[in-house]
Amino acid sequence: MIKGFLRFIIAVIFILSGFVKAVDLVGFSFKMEEYFSPAVFNMPFFEKFALLFSVIVVVLELFLGFMLLLKLKLKFTLSALIALCVFFGFLTFYSAYFNVVTDCGCFGDAIKFTPWQSFFKDVALLVGLIILFLLYKKEFSKKDEYGSTQSESSGKFKYYLLGAFSLVMIYIMAQGIMHEPIIDFRDYKIGTNIRIEKEKINKNPSEYKTFYSLKNQKTGEVLKVNQDDYIKETKYWAEGSPWKIEEGKNESVLVKEGYKSEIVKFKIEDPTGMELTDEIIKAPKAILVFSYHPKEVPADLLQKVEAKVNAQKGTVIYGVSTDPGTFKTIKNAMMDGTAIKTIARSNPFVLILENGKIVDKQPAKDYVN
Repeated sequence: MIKGFLRFIIAVIFILSGFVKAVDLVGFSFKMEEYFSPAVFNMPFFEKFALLFSVIVVVLELFLGFMLLLKLKLKFTLSALIALCVFFGFLTFYSAYFNVVTDCGCFGDAIKFTPWQSFFKDVALLVGLIILFLLYKKEFSKKDEYGSTQSESSGKFKYYLLGAFSLVMIYIMAQGIMHEPIIDFRDYKIGTNIRIEKEKINKNPSEYKTFYSLKNQKTGEVLKVNQDDYIKETKYWAEGSPWKIEEGKNESVLVKEGYKSEIVKFKIEDPTGMELTDEIIKAPKAILVFSYHPKEVPADLLQKVEAKVNAQKGTVIYGVSTDPGTFKTIKNAMMDGTAIKTIARSNPFVLILENGKIVDKQPAKDYVN
Protein backbone atom coordinates (compact mmCIF):
# COMPACT_ATOMS: atom_id res chain seq x y z
CA MET A 1 0.00 0.00 0.00
CA ILE A 2 2.71 2.49 1.04
CA LYS A 3 5.07 1.58 -1.78
CA GLY A 4 2.22 1.78 -4.30
CA PHE A 5 1.27 5.25 -3.06
CA LEU A 6 4.90 6.43 -3.09
CA ARG A 7 5.37 5.05 -6.60
CA PHE A 8 2.23 6.87 -7.80
CA ILE A 9 3.31 10.22 -6.28
CA ILE A 10 6.83 10.10 -7.73
CA ALA A 11 5.57 8.96 -11.14
CA VAL A 12 3.05 11.83 -11.29
CA ILE A 13 5.74 14.37 -10.34
CA PHE A 14 7.98 13.21 -13.19
CA ILE A 15 5.08 13.17 -15.66
CA LEU A 16 3.93 16.67 -14.67
CA SER A 17 7.49 17.99 -14.74
CA GLY A 18 8.01 16.52 -18.20
CA PHE A 19 4.62 17.69 -19.47
CA VAL A 20 5.00 21.39 -18.61
CA LYS A 21 8.37 21.35 -20.38
CA ALA A 22 7.03 19.30 -23.31
CA VAL A 23 4.40 21.90 -24.19
CA ASP A 24 7.15 24.54 -24.46
CA LEU A 25 10.31 22.73 -25.51
CA VAL A 26 11.76 25.84 -27.14
CA GLY A 27 11.44 27.71 -23.86
CA PHE A 28 13.18 24.85 -22.03
CA SER A 29 15.94 24.88 -24.64
CA PHE A 30 16.61 28.53 -23.75
CA LYS A 31 17.18 27.35 -20.18
CA MET A 32 19.58 24.68 -21.46
CA GLU A 33 21.45 27.37 -23.39
CA GLU A 34 21.84 29.23 -20.11
CA TYR A 35 23.52 26.20 -18.54
CA PHE A 36 25.89 25.90 -21.53
CA SER A 37 26.77 29.61 -21.49
CA PRO A 38 30.27 30.85 -20.50
CA ALA A 39 28.88 32.13 -17.19
CA VAL A 40 27.82 28.64 -16.07
CA PHE A 41 29.50 25.54 -17.58
CA ASN A 42 31.32 27.44 -20.34
CA MET A 43 30.36 25.00 -23.11
CA PRO A 44 29.02 27.39 -25.77
CA PHE A 45 29.63 24.80 -28.53
CA PHE A 46 26.68 22.83 -27.08
CA GLU A 47 24.26 25.78 -27.32
CA LYS A 48 23.23 24.89 -30.87
CA PHE A 49 22.20 21.44 -29.60
CA ALA A 50 20.14 22.86 -26.72
CA LEU A 51 16.81 21.90 -28.32
CA LEU A 52 17.99 18.33 -28.94
CA PHE A 53 19.16 17.97 -25.32
CA SER A 54 15.83 19.42 -24.16
CA VAL A 55 13.90 16.81 -26.15
CA ILE A 56 16.03 14.01 -24.68
CA VAL A 57 15.56 15.20 -21.09
CA VAL A 58 11.80 15.68 -21.48
CA VAL A 59 11.33 12.31 -23.21
CA LEU A 60 13.19 10.58 -20.37
CA GLU A 61 11.09 12.32 -17.72
CA LEU A 62 7.79 11.62 -19.45
CA PHE A 63 8.29 8.02 -20.48
CA LEU A 64 10.18 6.84 -17.42
CA GLY A 65 7.55 8.52 -15.25
CA PHE A 66 4.75 6.82 -17.17
CA MET A 67 6.55 3.47 -17.05
CA LEU A 68 6.88 3.85 -13.27
CA LEU A 69 3.17 4.60 -13.05
CA LEU A 70 2.37 1.41 -14.98
CA LYS A 71 5.07 -0.68 -13.24
CA LEU A 72 6.75 -1.49 -16.54
CA LYS A 73 10.28 -2.90 -16.38
CA LEU A 74 10.51 -1.66 -12.82
CA LYS A 75 14.21 -2.35 -12.17
CA PHE A 76 15.31 -0.54 -15.32
CA THR A 77 12.83 2.30 -14.77
CA LEU A 78 13.85 2.96 -11.17
CA SER A 79 17.57 2.72 -12.00
CA ALA A 80 17.18 5.19 -14.89
CA LEU A 81 15.16 7.62 -12.76
CA ILE A 82 17.75 7.48 -9.98
CA ALA A 83 20.47 8.32 -12.52
CA LEU A 84 18.32 11.16 -13.89
CA CYS A 85 17.80 12.54 -10.38
CA VAL A 86 21.53 12.45 -9.66
CA PHE A 87 22.13 14.40 -12.88
CA PHE A 88 19.42 16.97 -12.05
CA GLY A 89 20.69 17.19 -8.48
CA PHE A 90 24.16 18.09 -9.69
CA LEU A 91 22.79 20.82 -11.99
CA THR A 92 20.53 22.35 -9.36
CA PHE A 93 23.20 22.22 -6.64
CA TYR A 94 25.68 23.92 -8.96
CA SER A 95 23.08 26.58 -9.83
CA ALA A 96 22.21 27.17 -6.19
CA TYR A 97 25.72 27.12 -4.73
CA PHE A 98 27.25 29.39 -7.37
CA ASN A 99 24.01 31.37 -7.94
CA VAL A 100 24.37 31.20 -11.72
CA VAL A 101 20.92 30.03 -12.91
CA THR A 102 18.11 31.60 -10.90
CA ASP A 103 15.38 29.27 -12.22
CA CYS A 104 16.17 25.73 -13.32
CA GLY A 105 13.02 25.45 -15.43
CA CYS A 106 12.12 22.17 -13.68
CA PHE A 107 8.42 22.87 -14.14
CA GLY A 108 8.76 25.25 -17.07
CA ASP A 109 6.87 28.51 -16.63
CA ALA A 110 4.06 26.82 -14.68
CA ILE A 111 5.81 26.71 -11.28
CA LYS A 112 8.87 28.76 -10.39
CA PHE A 113 11.44 27.29 -8.01
CA THR A 114 14.49 28.97 -6.51
CA PRO A 115 17.75 27.06 -7.12
CA TRP A 116 17.84 25.71 -3.55
CA GLN A 117 14.17 24.67 -3.71
CA SER A 118 14.95 22.80 -6.94
CA PHE A 119 17.92 21.07 -5.35
CA PHE A 120 15.98 19.93 -2.27
CA LYS A 121 13.15 18.75 -4.53
CA ASP A 122 15.66 16.59 -6.44
CA VAL A 123 17.11 15.24 -3.19
CA ALA A 124 13.61 14.32 -1.94
CA LEU A 125 12.84 12.54 -5.23
CA LEU A 126 16.17 10.71 -5.12
CA VAL A 127 15.52 9.49 -1.59
CA GLY A 128 12.00 8.40 -2.57
CA LEU A 129 13.32 6.50 -5.62
CA ILE A 130 15.98 4.71 -3.56
CA ILE A 131 13.31 3.68 -1.03
CA LEU A 132 11.14 2.39 -3.89
CA PHE A 133 14.07 0.46 -5.33
CA LEU A 134 14.62 -1.27 -2.00
CA LEU A 135 10.91 -1.97 -1.46
CA TYR A 136 10.49 -3.51 -4.91
CA LYS A 137 13.85 -5.30 -4.95
CA LYS A 138 12.33 -8.72 -4.24
CA GLU A 139 10.08 -8.40 -7.30
CA PHE A 140 13.01 -7.77 -9.68
CA SER A 141 13.94 -11.45 -9.67
CA LYS A 142 10.51 -12.55 -10.83
CA LYS A 143 10.25 -13.78 -14.39
CA ASP A 144 7.37 -11.43 -14.98
CA GLU A 145 9.07 -8.39 -16.58
CA TYR A 146 6.33 -6.06 -15.36
CA GLY A 147 7.26 -6.45 -11.70
CA SER A 148 4.05 -8.16 -10.55
CA THR A 149 1.96 -11.20 -11.31
CA GLN A 150 -0.30 -10.33 -14.20
CA SER A 151 -1.74 -11.90 -17.32
CA GLU A 152 -0.13 -11.55 -20.73
CA SER A 153 -3.08 -9.47 -21.94
CA SER A 154 -2.65 -7.12 -18.97
CA GLY A 155 1.01 -6.58 -19.86
CA LYS A 156 0.18 -5.87 -23.49
CA PHE A 157 -2.51 -3.41 -22.46
CA LYS A 158 0.07 -1.43 -20.51
CA TYR A 159 2.28 -1.22 -23.58
CA TYR A 160 -0.71 -0.03 -25.62
CA LEU A 161 -1.25 2.69 -23.01
CA LEU A 162 2.42 3.66 -23.22
CA GLY A 163 2.15 3.80 -27.02
CA ALA A 164 -0.92 6.02 -26.90
CA PHE A 165 0.72 8.26 -24.31
CA SER A 166 3.80 8.51 -26.54
CA LEU A 167 1.77 9.61 -29.58
CA VAL A 168 -0.03 12.32 -27.61
CA MET A 169 3.21 13.65 -26.14
CA ILE A 170 4.96 13.64 -29.53
CA TYR A 171 2.11 15.70 -30.98
CA ILE A 172 2.24 18.18 -28.09
CA MET A 173 6.03 18.56 -28.39
CA ALA A 174 5.90 19.00 -32.17
CA GLN A 175 3.16 21.63 -31.84
CA GLY A 176 5.26 23.63 -29.38
CA ILE A 177 8.37 23.46 -31.55
CA MET A 178 6.75 24.27 -34.89
CA HIS A 179 4.06 26.70 -33.74
CA GLU A 180 3.07 27.85 -30.24
CA PRO A 181 2.67 25.87 -26.99
CA ILE A 182 -0.75 24.19 -26.76
CA ILE A 183 -0.97 25.42 -23.16
CA ASP A 184 0.70 28.77 -22.48
CA PHE A 185 2.03 29.13 -18.92
CA ARG A 186 3.84 32.38 -19.64
CA ASP A 187 2.93 35.88 -18.49
CA TYR A 188 2.65 36.82 -22.18
CA LYS A 189 -0.32 34.56 -22.94
CA ILE A 190 -3.13 35.80 -25.20
CA GLY A 191 -5.53 37.94 -23.16
CA THR A 192 -2.85 39.48 -20.95
CA ASN A 193 -2.98 43.28 -20.82
CA ILE A 194 0.62 44.48 -20.67
CA ARG A 195 -0.45 48.04 -19.78
CA ILE A 196 -2.45 46.86 -16.75
CA GLU A 197 0.35 44.50 -15.69
CA LYS A 198 2.81 47.40 -15.85
CA GLU A 199 0.50 49.45 -13.62
CA LYS A 200 0.35 46.61 -11.06
CA ILE A 201 4.14 46.35 -11.05
CA ASN A 202 4.53 50.12 -10.57
CA LYS A 203 2.02 50.16 -7.69
CA ASN A 204 3.72 47.29 -5.88
CA PRO A 205 7.39 47.15 -6.87
CA SER A 206 9.93 44.80 -5.37
CA GLU A 207 12.43 46.53 -3.10
CA TYR A 208 16.12 45.75 -2.92
CA LYS A 209 18.94 46.82 -0.65
CA THR A 210 22.60 46.88 -1.50
CA PHE A 211 24.98 45.15 0.88
CA TYR A 212 28.55 46.39 0.67
CA SER A 213 31.50 44.11 1.25
CA LEU A 214 33.91 46.14 3.40
CA LYS A 215 37.47 45.15 4.21
CA ASN A 216 39.50 46.69 7.01
CA GLN A 217 42.88 47.60 5.49
CA LYS A 218 44.61 47.32 8.88
CA THR A 219 43.16 44.11 10.34
CA GLY A 220 41.95 42.32 7.19
CA GLU A 221 38.47 41.91 8.73
CA VAL A 222 35.61 41.70 6.20
CA LEU A 223 32.06 42.87 6.89
CA LYS A 224 28.77 42.87 4.99
CA VAL A 225 26.96 46.16 5.64
CA ASN A 226 23.64 47.25 4.16
CA GLN A 227 23.40 50.60 2.41
CA ASP A 228 21.48 52.32 5.25
CA ASP A 229 23.97 51.34 7.96
CA TYR A 230 26.84 52.29 5.69
CA ILE A 231 25.47 55.84 5.34
CA LYS A 232 24.71 56.19 9.07
CA GLU A 233 28.08 54.94 10.32
CA THR A 234 30.69 57.54 9.42
CA LYS A 235 33.47 55.18 10.52
CA TYR A 236 32.97 53.23 7.28
CA TRP A 237 33.48 56.17 4.90
CA ALA A 238 35.02 59.11 6.79
CA GLU A 239 38.40 60.39 5.62
CA GLY A 240 41.18 58.15 6.88
CA SER A 241 38.81 55.22 7.54
CA PRO A 242 40.51 51.80 7.24
CA TRP A 243 37.29 50.36 5.78
CA LYS A 244 37.23 50.10 1.99
CA ILE A 245 34.53 48.73 -0.32
CA GLU A 246 35.65 45.57 -2.12
CA GLU A 247 34.89 46.07 -5.79
CA GLY A 248 32.74 43.41 -7.45
CA LYS A 249 31.63 41.85 -4.16
CA ASN A 250 28.59 43.99 -3.38
CA GLU A 251 25.22 42.24 -3.37
CA SER A 252 21.70 43.40 -4.15
CA VAL A 253 19.28 41.61 -1.80
CA LEU A 254 15.49 41.43 -2.13
CA VAL A 255 13.90 42.88 1.02
CA LYS A 256 10.29 43.15 -0.14
CA GLU A 257 8.61 40.95 -2.74
CA GLY A 258 6.42 43.06 -5.01
CA TYR A 259 4.05 42.06 -7.80
CA LYS A 260 5.79 39.31 -9.75
CA SER A 261 5.56 39.27 -13.53
CA GLU A 262 7.97 38.72 -16.40
CA ILE A 263 6.36 41.81 -17.94
CA VAL A 264 8.63 43.88 -15.69
CA LYS A 265 11.24 43.24 -18.43
CA PHE A 266 8.97 44.55 -21.23
CA LYS A 267 11.00 47.63 -22.13
CA ILE A 268 11.37 48.67 -25.75
CA GLU A 269 13.63 51.49 -26.94
CA ASP A 270 14.52 53.03 -30.27
CA PRO A 271 18.18 52.73 -31.44
CA THR A 272 19.02 56.05 -29.73
CA GLY A 273 17.81 54.82 -26.31
CA MET A 274 14.46 56.64 -26.25
CA GLU A 275 11.82 54.44 -24.60
CA LEU A 276 8.86 53.42 -26.75
CA THR A 277 7.03 51.19 -24.28
CA ASP A 278 4.23 53.63 -23.39
CA GLU A 279 3.56 54.48 -27.03
CA ILE A 280 3.21 50.79 -27.84
CA ILE A 281 1.01 49.68 -24.92
CA LYS A 282 -1.29 52.72 -25.21
CA ALA A 283 -1.79 52.45 -28.97
CA PRO A 284 -5.24 51.29 -30.23
CA LYS A 285 -3.34 48.65 -32.19
CA ALA A 286 0.33 47.74 -32.32
CA ILE A 287 2.17 45.03 -34.23
CA LEU A 288 5.60 43.99 -32.99
CA VAL A 289 7.91 41.73 -34.96
CA PHE A 290 10.50 40.17 -32.63
CA SER A 291 13.81 38.54 -33.45
CA TYR A 292 16.23 37.24 -30.81
CA HIS A 293 18.77 36.00 -33.41
CA PRO A 294 18.52 38.62 -36.21
CA LYS A 295 21.37 37.16 -38.26
CA GLU A 296 19.63 33.79 -38.49
CA VAL A 297 16.37 35.11 -39.98
CA PRO A 298 15.90 34.17 -43.67
CA ALA A 299 15.83 37.34 -45.77
CA ASP A 300 12.78 36.23 -47.79
CA LEU A 301 10.75 35.53 -44.63
CA LEU A 302 11.66 38.90 -43.16
CA GLN A 303 10.62 40.60 -46.39
CA LYS A 304 7.22 38.86 -46.35
CA VAL A 305 6.58 39.75 -42.71
CA GLU A 306 7.47 43.40 -43.25
CA ALA A 307 5.25 43.60 -46.33
CA LYS A 308 2.27 42.19 -44.45
CA VAL A 309 2.60 44.39 -41.36
CA ASN A 310 3.15 47.48 -43.53
CA ALA A 311 -0.24 46.82 -45.11
CA GLN A 312 -1.92 47.34 -41.72
CA LYS A 313 -2.94 51.01 -41.81
CA GLY A 314 -3.34 53.10 -38.65
CA THR A 315 -1.19 50.70 -36.66
CA VAL A 316 1.91 51.28 -34.56
CA ILE A 317 4.55 48.98 -36.04
CA TYR A 318 8.01 48.16 -34.79
CA GLY A 319 10.60 45.49 -35.48
CA VAL A 320 12.16 44.57 -32.13
CA SER A 321 15.54 42.86 -31.98
CA THR A 322 19.06 43.10 -30.56
CA ASP A 323 20.40 44.72 -33.74
CA PRO A 324 19.28 48.21 -34.85
CA GLY A 325 19.72 47.29 -38.52
CA THR A 326 17.60 44.13 -38.58
CA PHE A 327 14.47 45.46 -40.29
CA LYS A 328 14.52 47.29 -43.62
CA THR A 329 11.05 48.79 -44.15
CA ILE A 330 9.67 49.05 -40.60
CA LYS A 331 11.04 51.03 -37.67
CA ASN A 332 13.74 49.27 -35.69
CA ALA A 333 13.51 49.04 -31.90
CA MET A 334 15.71 47.42 -29.29
CA MET A 335 15.06 45.01 -26.45
CA ASP A 336 17.15 42.70 -24.28
CA GLY A 337 17.62 39.34 -26.01
CA THR A 338 16.62 37.30 -22.96
CA ALA A 339 13.44 39.37 -22.57
CA ILE A 340 12.62 38.77 -26.26
CA LYS A 341 12.97 35.01 -25.73
CA THR A 342 10.42 35.23 -22.91
CA ILE A 343 7.90 36.53 -25.44
CA ALA A 344 8.96 34.84 -28.67
CA ARG A 345 9.37 31.11 -29.09
CA SER A 346 10.32 31.39 -32.77
CA ASN A 347 12.61 33.62 -34.77
CA PRO A 348 11.06 35.91 -35.99
CA PHE A 349 7.79 36.21 -34.09
CA VAL A 350 4.73 38.48 -34.35
CA LEU A 351 2.86 39.95 -31.35
CA ILE A 352 -0.34 41.97 -31.84
CA LEU A 353 -1.64 44.33 -29.14
CA GLU A 354 -4.85 46.33 -28.82
CA ASN A 355 -4.67 49.01 -26.11
CA GLY A 356 -1.90 46.99 -24.51
CA LYS A 357 -3.81 43.69 -24.56
CA ILE A 358 -2.28 40.71 -26.35
CA VAL A 359 -4.88 39.65 -28.93
CA ASP A 360 -2.72 37.43 -31.11
CA LYS A 361 0.78 36.02 -31.34
CA GLN A 362 2.32 33.54 -33.69
CA PRO A 363 5.53 32.55 -35.45
CA ALA A 364 6.23 34.79 -38.44
CA LYS A 365 6.06 31.83 -40.82
CA ASP A 366 2.47 31.17 -39.69
CA TYR A 367 1.59 34.88 -39.77
CA VAL A 368 2.50 35.30 -43.45
CA ASN A 369 0.74 32.12 -44.61
